[in-house]
Amino acid sequence: MQLSAVLNGLLVSALAAVLWKLVRLREQAAALEAELALSRRRPGVVAGDSSGGLDYPEALRALAEGGTRMLCTGRTHTDRLCRFQWLCYSSEADEFLFFHGNASAMLPNLGARRFQPALLDLASVDDHSTQYFNFLELPAAALRFLPRPVFVPDPALIANRFNPDNLMHVFHDDLLPLFYTLRQVPGLAREARLFFMEGWGEGAHFELYKLLSAKQPLLRSQLKALGRLLCFSQAFVGLSKTTTWYQYGFVQPQGPKANILVSGNEIRQFARFMMDKLNVSQAGPEPREEYILVFSRTHNRLILNEAELLVELAREFQMRTVTVSLENHPFADVVRLVSNASMLVSMHGAQLITALFLPRGATVVELFPYAVNPDHYTPYKTLATLPGMDLQYVSWQNTMVENTVTHPERPWDQGGIAHLDRAEQARILQSQEVPRHLCCRNPEWLFRIYQDTKVDLPSLIHTIRRVVKGRPGPKRQKWAVSLYPGKVREARCQASVQGTAEARLTVSWQIPWNLKYLKVKEVQYEVWLQEQGENTYVPHILAQQNHTFTENIKPFTTYLVWVRCIFNKILLGPFADVLVCST
Repeated sequence: MQLSAVLNGLLVSALAAVLWKLVRLREQAAALEAELALSRRRPGVVAGDSSGGLDYPEALRALAEGGTRMLCTGRTHTDRLCRFQWLCYSSEADEFLFFHGNASAMLPNLGARRFQPALLDLASVDDHSTQYFNFLELPAAALRFLPRPVFVPDPALIANRFNPDNLMHVFHDDLLPLFYTLRQVPGLAREARLFFMEGWGEGAHFELYKLLSAKQPLLRSQLKALGRLLCFSQAFVGLSKTTTWYQYGFVQPQGPKANILVSGNEIRQFARFMMDKLNVSQAGPEPREEYILVFSRTHNRLILNEAELLVELAREFQMRTVTVSLENHPFADVVRLVSNASMLVSMHGAQLITALFLPRGATVVELFPYAVNPDHYTPYKTLATLPGMDLQYVSWQNTMVENTVTHPERPWDQGGIAHLDRAEQARILQSQEVPRHLCCRNPEWLFRIYQDTKVDLPSLIHTIRRVVKGRPGPKRQKWAVSLYPGKVREARCQASVQGTAEARLTVSWQIPWNLKYLKVKEVQYEVWLQEQGENTYVPHILAQQNHTFTENIKPFTTYLVWVRCIFNKILLGPFADVLVCST
């Protein structure tokens, strides 16, 4: 009787799972049917644009006679973005096609260099061999032998998602680059449809991608249903990488990018957009209850004494403590909680990317398991410390081996090491720090990062207090001026000779034009003097707008003089045009 009940329960569960899957597939099919409604009324045209679609005979004539046109920006495949007219995609060959006609253009015309290694990166991750984009070339006359084209009238943004199942990668590699790429062309953010060509399924966070465009994004697997030969009236290919701040260790051990081009200002503009789309409001200026938010993980990398941690944080900082998890809370609720928190505490992991929603002045506390050096894994530290994010950052590492629980028996991708030989297992078990390594399957790294941790509470509080002296939380702060000075104006020099061995050189200038509109705490000027024909120069930092130089100034000598303004010792303006001064 009991066995029968168990089998019946299993059967009911299996049927429920199948029915849920069928409902999901039916919803997707219904959405695709809506996309194809206009296509049925006018064969060969995919629905979607506000102008009512393309005229099919005219579109076919433009492609067959004029061919494909391409114009790209960027010098190398790692920073190149391309705009196409009449780029096509063959779902049978799984290839993009460039048709040569009498109006075709291909700039830059790279010849065989287009394959060294690719025209561009489809993802925002630099130079990853699985993310390359290229196309095949055909004469426009070949259209006679190919399937009937189906035209996409919407402007298309064609890109790859890098890892749509990991929230850190979703935000850093996909959503932020997509958001700012869409804004490089006026109107594109409003009109574009996203086409994801990497071949993944929707992934765990597909609803977030939908927020970027009013039109349903399409996956590569869905394109066959649209037609065997799909042709885009306008296609923008590739993603801007200017918003990324971290590299994952494919060529060298992971760390911040060498040339970070994004600031907290751009991150926060994106965060406000996402909050609006998620219908999440941040607390206003009125008094509100402050709290510390702790991310709770449910499957791995657990905080074993989470309850004690909550009590200790509440006692130390005299604040309510709240827990949240990606597994048990809708993402909009996660964002709402993070965006009003005074402090965010979490084990190292993808959930910490939500720190970009924290209010200014809040604190990020990142916890690391035993043997994992916080200085070697810094995507969230780099985010929190970007200029303009205005967050405090604290890292804590478990240094007590007795406070860690390892899982050597698990599969390798969850930190297991049972598949390794005994000597390597013993070495990893005895190691006290994971050495620097490349991505992505280092067994020692996986073993240590998937440990569970009992947090040593006195050590953690001491570490936090070294950074957070008072009560944590958003502060009312005056906007810190981070604007740069312009060129100094009306720079001039005057020389005089005092006998055969002594000379004076007087340099003067007017303040930068924009300074009179700014409140700057400290204004300085830097003057470089270089004797003509020499390779070295002498720098001088001055507080006034004129200065007479006498030391090492030679009579009957020509000097080159550069002058620039500096705000608050760190914001360096451009040099004015060089002065040529003769004593």
